[in-house]
Amino acid sequence: MELRHLRYFVAVAEERNFTRAAERLHIAQPPLSRQMQQLEEMLGVTLIEKGTRPLRLTETGEFFLAHARPLLDQVRDLKTMTQRVGKLERTLSVGFVASTLYGLLPDIIRRYRERHPEVEVTLNEMTTVEQLKALKEGRIDVGFGRLKSEDPNIRRILLREERMVVAMFPNHRLAGSEAGLRLTDLVKEPMLIYPKSPRPSFADQVLAVFSDANLAPAHVTEVRELQIAMGLVAAGQGIAIVPESVQGMHHRNVLYRKLEDKHAFSPIFFSVRYRDRAPELENMLAAVYSIYDDLGILHVKESLA
Repeated sequence: MELRHLRYFVAVAEERNFTRAAERLHIAQPPLSRQMQQLEEMLGVTLIEKGTRPLRLTETGEFFLAHARPLLDQVRDLKTMTQRVGKLERTLSVGFVASTLYGLLPDIIRRYRERHPEVEVTLNEMTTVEQLKALKEGRIDVGFGRLKSEDPNIRRILLREERMVVAMFPNHRLAGSEAGLRLTDLVKEPMLIYPKSPRPSFADQVLAVFSDANLAPAHVTEVRELQIAMGLVAAGQGIAIVPESVQGMHHRNVLYRKLEDKHAFSPIFFSVRYRDRAPELENMLAAVYSIYDDLGILHVKESLA
């Protein structure tokens, strides 16, 4: 069985018609039919029900389709990633979630540029989900995100766990809680979460923190991005749970209170393409660790090797 058999079968299954599938594949219909017959003979099973219109797959055919699609996706990802790695010439494209821009990311980028002025660095704000897609498509080389994921094409290194804090209007009834707050104090408050899409996102991370404590906020409003959430907090429209680094976004109508719950942390991940060991990436990781060392931030050093 060859890749073309998978590609031809998926086209037939999706079009539900041999003529349309042949047009999509830019081949004649008789050779396509012969390829499908050959595939069934190789597997020793029937994939396509005979004499049905529109074309229908057998139960075995549906099973084969469900596994053929991911295989073809992996082949396309491998091609794109390999081409990108081969073209990596002293440039580095970095994806980052918005909250990291108010934390240590600017220091990390400056440190990297000081050490490697010959490398052109570009920055791209995008969610973690968007970063993973961009990595596989070769549009970025490294991502700084917050969500865990299980993608065999992506290597992820946990840099650190960042505490969550509560952002609120200065006159809020909980603003005087200097000792810190707990999730139980917040369940009845209007809660602003972000981003609204794509999901999963940091919004789901916040909701999961409540869920892990067997709690659920009573009033949740989803907004498009961090900046909108903070603007609404400043307008007194609700509170927001954000990573501690967001405190770098100074606003006279927003104050922050520590969240005391032990599991209220947000991870920061360093994501690259699996087996991509370009020196630019190793050097960026080294810049991260050097900033952490300077600031005394606890972390475990890992290598891409």
